[in-house]
Amino acid sequence: MSENSVNRRAFIAGSAAAGAAMSLPAASYARIKAANEKLRVGFLGVGGRCQQHIGVILQMQKEGKAVAPAAVCDVWDGQSVKGVIQGRGLYPSAEKCGLDKTDKNHVSKDYRTILEQKDVDLVCIATPDHWHARMAIDAMNAGKDVYMEKPMTKTIAEAIAVVDTAQKTNKVVTVGVQSMADPTWLAAHEYVAAGNIGKVMQGQTSYFRNSSVGQWRYYPLTKDMSPKTIDWDMWLGHAFKGVDGEPLGPTPKDKPFDRAVWAQWRCYWPFGGGMYTDLFVHQTTHMLAAMGLRFPARVVGAGGLYLEYDGRDVPDVATVIADYDEGCQFIVGATMCNDVQFGEMIRGHLATIKFDGGGDFIKGFSVYGQNIAGGPVKPKSNGGEEKPVHVFENPKKGDATYHLWENFLQCVRERKRETLSTPELGAAAFATVNMGVQSYRYGKVLFWDKEKRVPKEADASWASRWEARSHERGKPNQIQGWKAGDKGSTLTPPDYQKLEGPWTDGKDPAGA
Repeated sequence: MSENSVNRRAFIAGSAAAGAAMSLPAASYARIKAANEKLRVGFLGVGGRCQQHIGVILQMQKEGKAVAPAAVCDVWDGQSVKGVIQGRGLYPSAEKCGLDKTDKNHVSKDYRTILEQKDVDLVCIATPDHWHARMAIDAMNAGKDVYMEKPMTKTIAEAIAVVDTAQKTNKVVTVGVQSMADPTWLAAHEYVAAGNIGKVMQGQTSYFRNSSVGQWRYYPLTKDMSPKTIDWDMWLGHAFKGVDGEPLGPTPKDKPFDRAVWAQWRCYWPFGGGMYTDLFVHQTTHMLAAMGLRFPARVVGAGGLYLEYDGRDVPDVATVIADYDEGCQFIVGATMCNDVQFGEMIRGHLATIKFDGGGDFIKGFSVYGQNIAGGPVKPKSNGGEEKPVHVFENPKKGDATYHLWENFLQCVRERKRETLSTPELGAAAFATVNMGVQSYRYGKVLFWDKEKRVPKEADASWASRWEARSHERGKPNQIQGWKAGDKGSTLTPPDYQKLEGPWTDGKDPAGA
């Protein structure tokens, strides 16, 4: 999907839904759930993160909202170990949802069984990454709406396929980046698009954290995790084809059962993308929404595995730098061995937006003006911070996952695809970080091919194109949604620049 296909309404909603709002045929209206008719949820992959989703639905049910758990699926029988594992897995989750554990139609290790059930209206996908796309596409084709955890898929081709299927089937899909429930990012975009910080130059964010045992090794292993309680064949996914026609995962011969691979799969390339896709995608999604960007034009991924030598594949230090045709840059970085953040901000020619606080609902943002002088100015000792020229205080608080579900369920009832966290936006964010993975692993700088919607190896044209723009005295490109003309986007040449120009036949270009 081309970035240019994004309509204004979808963009302002913080999504990137393509085209105008889809009209529903008469038959579709008959399927819209009345406000008091229950929406029944099937949970696919009921591990640690899904326990929060189940908790949200049970809380809504307790509050009298028209929603209820209807089915659960997981390859693991599950167990409850006080203080270690809180009810994860198939049968503990079924019990938590009030389901009959002997009901093989609604409590199953095979997700296809859940999709066959007519009383399941929508599904929540919280499996490892390599299963997301297959389950989401099958669910939509089975008539279900989808709440899918981030990252939305494991590969870029899968992300594009999910977007295409959602548009084709007119199914409502939300990607579980819970920070998208925070109105701060929309407020920041509106402020930026009005030209208040001038030409957008650069955005930065990070996801630094630390662990004494190694990132993701804090997911506990227990003796009861074994081939007797886990369908290893199903979990690997080698019998299922991906959108590229290749198996979803390795065979048991290539990847014998290993408790650490199963419970701590984020450490291994066949099943995830390490911090690039598991963590960076959080920050990248809301920052792209705030900045007015979607798919990158050029991406470089850097980093390495410098400390966590515990058998993992994925790096413990990583940085992604993405450049955009809109004429700006986005940087996201991290190490898993130190928790001091870069700071989250958007830099413009006239001002800088600094986002305040952390977590899914942040405090808001403050805007600091630039003192633009004719000559170079040394960096200020306090980081350029004076009194802010504008402050946005986030009015929203609470559980961001709850609010994202609330929006999703409302959109399901209204048959509105423009959720707070659409797959279109999710695909753009995922492509950015996944191109970083590929750049890091294969030592390549990558371009995004807009027409084919795939990455390709970069060449020297990126730098030469911008140099040509300068030599031609061209105008800057602007972010999506920009409505401020040339505000903060032009230079004021000093009078002495009239003396510039090549001398021809010994003659001064400025004349006598």
